[in-house]
Amino acid sequence: MKKADRIAAFVEELEELSGSANAGSSSSNVARDPHYRGFFQCFNEQRYYEAHDVLEHLWLQDRENENFAYFKGLIQIAGAFVHLQKQFLRPDHPKDGRRLRPAARLFHLGMKNIAPFRPRHMSFDVAALHALCEKCAAEIIESDFKKNPWHTERAPLLKLD
Repeated sequence: MKKADRIAAFVEELEELSGSANAGSSSSNVARDPHYRGFFQCFNEQRYYEAHDVLEHLWLQDRENENFAYFKGLIQIAGAFVHLQKQFLRPDHPKDGRRLRPAARLFHLGMKNIAPFRPRHMSFDVAALHALCEKCAAEIIESDFKKNPWHTERAPLLKLD
């Protein structure tokens, strides 16, 4: 099954479970969009790559959208967690062992993109996520890119209102 088909099936399942579909382009309507909600569900299940893929649909939908930078930041932050998770699972792997530097870079890019949406946006505590990213990036950099702050049992959860 192709990536687009997998995402479409996942989002369709979310729509059926929630009984909602996107009813327009305002922030309040987008906050109910299954792609947006799916991002948080995947993230909280530690499926960071899938979180990125699901939200990418909204991000690419309209580059003039008021939420373009917000979605881009969330996608970058999910990408940072992909790097942390892979490095944690295979720290001695030639490629995965070197993922802390790109993770820190993505945290900084993501923070820059979500910062204007603090403290809250689309039923989400953006300020708390920004603080989490700051903390993770600082730990990585202060350890000279040797310490991974992510752990399976301590993985962050992102809550929508």
